[in-house]
Amino acid sequence: MSRPNFAKGLITSVIVDDKTSDVLMVAWMNEESYEKMIATGETWFWSRSRQELWHKGETSGNTQVVKSILLDCDQDTLLIRVQPAGPACHTGKRTCFFEKINFKGEK
Repeated sequence: MSRPNFAKGLITSVIVDDKTSDVLMVAWMNEESYEKMIATGETWFWSRSRQELWHKGETSGNTQVVKSILLDCDQDTLLIRVQPAGPACHTGKRTCFFEKINFKGEK
């Protein structure tokens, strides 16, 4: 079985809505949060700002049930498809990706 390589520390986790394929959020995982996710079937992450584990939805109730996990070819990024129980963003928005950036050549 493939497994993320935590030798360099934290890995990137891209969280996607399993039904809509919308990217909900990006968060960091360490080996402990990864193991908790595997054991519980819900997303767990490492908070770089608080320097602690966090279970998505622990305080808000907006948990994420894991539906599938894909590991990239370098074994340092996870693509995690979830069934969300509410908004993913701490702002209350469904996804953390809502700020549009204009650029030259944009149609």
